[in-house]
Amino acid sequence: MKCCVFGLGYIGLPTACLLAKAGYKVTGVDINHNLVEELNHNKVSINEPGLRESLYEAIDTGNFTASIQPVTSDIYLIAVPTPFKNTDSKIPQPNIENVISSAKAISKVIKKNQMILIESTCPVGSTRKVASLIEKITNLSQKDFSVAYCPERVLPGNILSELIENDRVVGGISETDSLKAKSFYKTFCKGEVHETKAETAELVKLTENSYRDVNIAFANELSIICSSLKIDVSELINLANHHPRVNILNPGAGVGGHCIAVDPWFIVSQFPNDAKLIKSARLVNNYKTDWIIQKIKDKCESIISTKNEPLKVGCMGISFKPNVNDLRESPALKITFALSKIKNIKIYVCDPNINNHNDFKIHSIEKTIENCDLFVFLVAHKEFKNIDLDNLDILDFCNIKTT
Repeated sequence: MKCCVFGLGYIGLPTACLLAKAGYKVTGVDINHNLVEELNHNKVSINEPGLRESLYEAIDTGNFTASIQPVTSDIYLIAVPTPFKNTDSKIPQPNIENVISSAKAISKVIKKNQMILIESTCPVGSTRKVASLIEKITNLSQKDFSVAYCPERVLPGNILSELIENDRVVGGISETDSLKAKSFYKTFCKGEVHETKAETAELVKLTENSYRDVNIAFANELSIICSSLKIDVSELINLANHHPRVNILNPGAGVGGHCIAVDPWFIVSQFPNDAKLIKSARLVNNYKTDWIIQKIKDKCESIISTKNEPLKVGCMGISFKPNVNDLRESPALKITFALSKIKNIKIYVCDPNINNHNDFKIHSIEKTIENCDLFVFLVAHKEFKNIDLDNLDILDFCNIKTT
């Protein structure tokens, strides 16, 4: 069977490789000409364990090729980004134009009895919108083709394994569509595939990440309160978690990544008057990043007043989470940018997972330790846990001492 995957990023490319391994003839479609060229020559910029080897195998077997144009296929899988619109609204508004563009491209090649699957994060109702658009553009009715939504739920750093092992949720326009989608995912997924309707599947994705955002916000808010009370938040959480029904997460520098920092706004934008808790959690987690910036500024100013030369600050970690090179929505990166604009401060950016950055020179751990006066730990990378912290002036915003 032939499969066309739209979007060759963090989800689309690993999925395309797994489908190729499962025996599908896969065409990966992306509008980035350079990316398409690189992938066809087995070059991968995404730092994901096993992905390079999976791509090489997919190309070597002849089951994968990248292209800027779709081809007629049995299955069309949409995994393109859905960013926010550039508006003056205080509530970010989701932009599904990439999904719509993919649907328009599919409409040029789709035939009867073929299936469209959407994995991109979307507002509730988007799957039916795509089905209606295909019907409007082509001579097909919605009974002639299948459309379903299936949210991805993977952890960067373990994407290939989780695509296979995790349970999936599929929601079709009709019950028949759900069953067809389930049959497809069972060809390469070991987890259970749960059927529902399209709208429920769409909201499942948004709900999962909003739930996580709310729980992180609670921990981040506690960390701010503990700072005012001069209480060790790690000790507080550890003691509270001895309660049999309490499991508080660890606070951090905010929330980043392509899901948790983004998906809750999809709900809030559709229900601005009802999603009060979800909105509050987003604001708390964004505020935590700004609060940290101010804390660092205060510390720097107190040191600068006693020095006759620029203060050298080590920014320890700029990715959005430990042990990955993913910078999407990274609060650590936002903090680093803010520090770089402060007078009389010279920053040393240190991240063992990042080789280079357009705006910052990346320094080794050794050089950063050797040169800096103050060390701001923003991401708990495993390499940082081997640093002797006893003789260093540090600000720890990622629990590097206890993780």
